[in-house]
Amino acid sequence: MSIKIISFYILSLLILTSCSSSYNELKKTDNITPSNFQEYLYIEYKNRAIFEAEEMHDWNSAKLYSEKALRSLKSDLIYPEKNSNWKISLNKINEIKVAHTNLLSIYNEAKIIDPKNLAIAISSLDCWSEQQEENWQTWDIINCKESFINSMHNIYKKISNKKINNNKISKDNATVVTKNKKNELKHIIYFDFDDSELSLLSLKKIDNFLQKYGEEIKEFLLVGHADTKGSDKYNLNLSYKRAEVVKKILLSKGISIEKIKIVGKGEKSLAVKTPNNTKHPANRRVELKKVN
Repeated sequence: MSIKIISFYILSLLILTSCSSSYNELKKTDNITPSNFQEYLYIEYKNRAIFEAEEMHDWNSAKLYSEKALRSLKSDLIYPEKNSNWKISLNKINEIKVAHTNLLSIYNEAKIIDPKNLAIAISSLDCWSEQQEENWQTWDIINCKESFINSMHNIYKKISNKKINNNKISKDNATVVTKNKKNELKHIIYFDFDDSELSLLSLKKIDNFLQKYGEEIKEFLLVGHADTKGSDKYNLNLSYKRAEVVKKILLSKGISIEKIKIVGKGEKSLAVKTPNNTKHPANRRVELKKVN
């Protein structure tokens, strides 16, 4: 056997040993029932490390998740990996950059009001990026991406609902709606920055909302909103475009055009009050309401 081949095997063994050592350390940690941000994050990363090591035999990914799980036991300043750490094509990394920016914009508030979903969002964004870098398990890319979007939308709703008094919140796995004292239904649909397109997850949530409440709604009011980044005129047009997108979806579900009204409010009715020219994902939304 040549020296080059021997050197290759030795190097491979050293890399494998390095990758597995953090995972072995993680396996020795105690199981816990999470109750705060660090513990939720620890559980999320530990589960991902176990999956990558035991199911996929991907020791590089297992090492990343193991190290972040162990760090989360020592510090609550854990963030998703920097975009520059991933080797992802330009047409794919831009979407992940938007996701990264959205997460950081609500990080501090979410840590207080919804630590569980923040932990899911952080680990899911790392998973989405990792799977996108490998770029062959399309089902895992979709699952990690949808897990990220779902957890972020749950955070947006918590942030928005914190501003609303006297609302009874009804939850299921698909959507969150509010019913106030007048028995008015409202479903909130969120959009990305400077965008009027909906994710597949948002489309599924609209489907579930219509299946659950569609028959009791005689007339729909779609109110589009924007955050304060950009001019008033631009945001007014963008909020109207967002309402139009949801209108087209309702029409495709068989709801007649006479039953749908749309309004664009721009940045005039913020769910979360911010200074002018400020991005905030909870403000980029359409509210689907039942008209009395």
